[in-house]
Amino acid sequence: MPNIASVLKTEISRLARKEVRAETESLKKATARYRSEIAELKRQISTLQRQVKSAGSRRGRAAAAEGDEAETQEQRRFSAKGLASHRKRLGLSAEAFGALVGVTGQSIYKWEAGKARPRASQMGAIAELRKLGKREAQKRLEALPA
Repeated sequence: MPNIASVLKTEISRLARKEVRAETESLKKATARYRSEIAELKRQISTLQRQVKSAGSRRGRAAAAEGDEAETQEQRRFSAKGLASHRKRLGLSAEAFGALVGVTGQSIYKWEAGKARPRASQMGAIAELRKLGKREAQKRLEALPA
């Protein structure tokens, strides 16, 4: 017959394991539930951040559109090819065309080659030259101080 102490010891350890198993099972369920809640909260955060970002960019675009409305009317397109053909149409050298615009001939060559772009202040002068004919351009050249 087994020793009563050993039987008692095994029975107590069996009951203790059963009790611990019940406690750990409830803890496992709770941690799984918390993890799923955390994942859901993270998804909500990312959704809200996307919404804030898109709302901010929409607001920025609207403000930029209102602020730049006057500027867009003043903006002019520039084409290197168009500048070269207009200069040739007027029959002017790059130096002469540059004198009318207020820059050097080298700048005109670089603009025509597409290596540089005219500044906004020079774009206004180029736009004015587009309105001129050949004779008027020659008159303006002669009127310039030598």
